[in-house]
Amino acid sequence: MRLFRVPLAALAILAVPASGHAQTPAEFYRGKTLTVLIGVSPGGEYDFLARLVARFIGKHIPGNPTVTPQNMVGAGGITEANYLYNVAPKDGTFIGMIQNALPSMQAVGVAGPQFDPAKFNWIGSIAPTVETMALWHTAGVANIEQARAKEIVVGAVGRGGITFTFPTMMNEFAGTKLKIVVGYPGGNDVNLAMERGEVFGRNNTWSSWKTTKKEWLEKKLISILAYAGPKPADLNGVPALEDLASGEADKQAIRLIAAGTRYGRPLAAAPGVPADRVAALRQAFMDTMKDPEFLKETEANVIDVDPVDGETMRKVSEELAATPQAVKDRARPMVE
Repeated sequence: MRLFRVPLAALAILAVPASGHAQTPAEFYRGKTLTVLIGVSPGGEYDFLARLVARFIGKHIPGNPTVTPQNMVGAGGITEANYLYNVAPKDGTFIGMIQNALPSMQAVGVAGPQFDPAKFNWIGSIAPTVETMALWHTAGVANIEQARAKEIVVGAVGRGGITFTFPTMMNEFAGTKLKIVVGYPGGNDVNLAMERGEVFGRNNTWSSWKTTKKEWLEKKLISILAYAGPKPADLNGVPALEDLASGEADKQAIRLIAAGTRYGRPLAAAPGVPADRVAALRQAFMDTMKDPEFLKETEANVIDVDPVDGETMRKVSEELAATPQAVKDRARPMVE
């Protein structure tokens, strides 16, 4: 036994940092690379916003790491979220922009998400979102009444994500006849399908339409049928989906399914990342939101900046978990 005690003691001494203290965030991040995972294909709003933040946040993180965006496509963003939560290093070198519909999917018990939203280390979001249902001009439909009378083929990324659940809610709560075709890699692919005439509509955020398809709005190539989330001042005459629902139970289900609007386009780190590094990332994100160069970019691209902080998103995640089971049961068929 004595033959082993000395080497083990020596190893214990060697394990103590020479400086006598744990690394500060600046010491840790100096010379490192921070990977920003993006769970959708290039070209859409998630990809654009994640890359925009990635361009600026590095200079606000102590130690100024190199920041590299990386797309990880699969299962409507579930692949990326599961990887970030379960596989990626828990040291603060990986963060991800999470599809905002996933916390609601997890809350109602849908198979696929392998994470607890309340345990993510939420970092921040540029702004809450407003989800919309839009139709291409060749659909021959421009309002709810017409959409209730005619079947319209619309595109979606995958079952469970908001591009699928929003038109599903339109059918369930507003009486429309939207036929949903799934399987597109990302929102930009659905846009191309609309231009080719394969489909005639899709869900998208109001901010994304203004940012990525401003010319479509100017040329009136799309019509907005309904929205969910905070009412934007520049979307007049369009009904809220919640107002089209017939009863309180349906309204509660809509609020649960559309809870992603409260997250916006959220960035998160995995559970287990040291608290001081999470705090540094959160502060760096909020500092980025005030960066003059960043704001110049957002203004040029018509992006609203109304930051949602990480603690707020954690509380939203806890609220989703506490949703009454009857409401979850009402919502679940529409997000599966």
